[in-house]
Amino acid sequence: MARTPEGRVKDDVKKRLKQHDIWYFCPMQNGFGVVGIPDFICCVNGHFLAIETKAPGKANNTTPNQDRVIKEIREHWGTVLIIDDVEILDMYIKGLKDGK
Repeated sequence: MARTPEGRVKDDVKKRLKQHDIWYFCPMQNGFGVVGIPDFICCVNGHFLAIETKAPGKANNTTPNQDRVIKEIREHWGTVLIIDDVEILDMYIKGLKDGK
């Protein structure tokens, strides 16, 4: 079965998180959880990180529910990345390692 463009981005994010030994959890999107929750919930060196993945070129296409949750996370000092290319995650990880 062919992966969707967003599915390929998710696969790349999983690989990169594993490569950097970053703890993560992927909430089930089955209607019983929080509507709008990001695709990945992570802990990076004690930092809360949520990652919402999108197909390439679709990073600005978040839903109103996703926007609400992203806003709530940021209001509580969490970091949210909206990723349509794994290089965004690479830059975030490099910034943490460089102390930025």
